[in-house]
Amino acid sequence: MVLAVVSAGGVLGALARYGILAAWAHEPGGFAWSTWTVNVTGCFLIGVLTVLISRFRPDQRLIRPFWGVGVLGGYTTFSTATVDVLESAPGTALAYLVATLTGALVAVWLGTALTEAAVRR
Repeated sequence: MVLAVVSAGGVLGALARYGILAAWAHEPGGFAWSTWTVNVTGCFLIGVLTVLISRFRPDQRLIRPFWGVGVLGGYTTFSTATVDVLESAPGTALAYLVATLTGALVAVWLGTALTEAAVRR
């Protein structure tokens, strides 16, 4: 059952990512704003999801695999970010790498912090 919900969620997440990346393509070698946005928003949602599940549905064993591993795992694409870094000019690659790592970490923290604050109210 866990494999089935991860797979179903992964399909949904990957389709959402594909739609965004197809609609917002970037020039080869340029800053991949669409990939960066997908990864940062996905990380923000992972922070939100973690708080909500731990607070409201801690014993639901299929919610985290579906939403966290499946949907958000299929939505985010750090492997594509790595390819974007490797295909970019050195300056763009470094900026993109730093922006991706910093943005992802800040987004998880912000998603968690904002959701914790909202739940406390």
